[in-house]
Amino acid sequence: MTETGAVPLLSVRDLHVHYGKSHILHGVTFDVGQGEVVSLLGRNGSGRSTMIKSIMGLVPPTSGQIRFDEREIAGAPPYAVARAGMAYVPEERDVFANLTVDENLAMGIQRARDGVPAWTIEEMFDYFPRLKERRNTQAGNLSGGEQQMLTICRSLLGNPRLIMIDEPTEGLAPKNVTIVGEAIQDIHRKGVSVILVEQKLTIAMKISTAVCLLGHGKIVFRGTPDELAGNSQLLKDWLAV
Repeated sequence: MTETGAVPLLSVRDLHVHYGKSHILHGVTFDVGQGEVVSLLGRNGSGRSTMIKSIMGLVPPTSGQIRFDEREIAGAPPYAVARAGMAYVPEERDVFANLTVDENLAMGIQRARDGVPAWTIEEMFDYFPRLKERRNTQAGNLSGGEQQMLTICRSLLGNPRLIMIDEPTEGLAPKNVTIVGEAIQDIHRKGVSVILVEQKLTIAMKISTAVCLLGHGKIVFRGTPDELAGNSQLLKDWLAV
């Protein structure tokens, strides 16, 4: 249950994940409520990306429970998780390089879902006008920032209830960082829950309603951005380099 007593949209309980013999996640437990933006913070190697890959079904959990919209999805294949209403934007972007921007966007379209926006391609172009200018360009010829925008839009066109975004501002020019951050905030305002893996602390703290701090494969703090900002010892122990 969330702090308000409502059933969480996503509930993760005692999640353990291994890569071969390496134990990456050690009993992770956390919730994401409807309409929350939860940022996963921590140093590289803390398990943040592994967590969302496991939720999406890309990395099978060793043990634990993952419930989405009150249905168990732990161990489900990625296509089943996507059809249930979850979207994933990987750090690697994974565009279809030989397809145009328009064709990439068309690949993401799914049915409308109750309680969340039914996004259109034109709305995606409102977020990122640069994509409209390049709609007939093959995705492999886009810049890194343009590919990031395209992947976010393709994922949104699946009309998800929850979108997980891994390092969306990595390698982007400052102007594009601002554009992507503003888009994520608007997605949240329209009722979509967000899990954000973000290395830039200022961005994460600005757009999040809650933050989870990971260290050595465990959640060492969950609270508001203000609560984390006011805890200098936590910041020093788990985020300072």
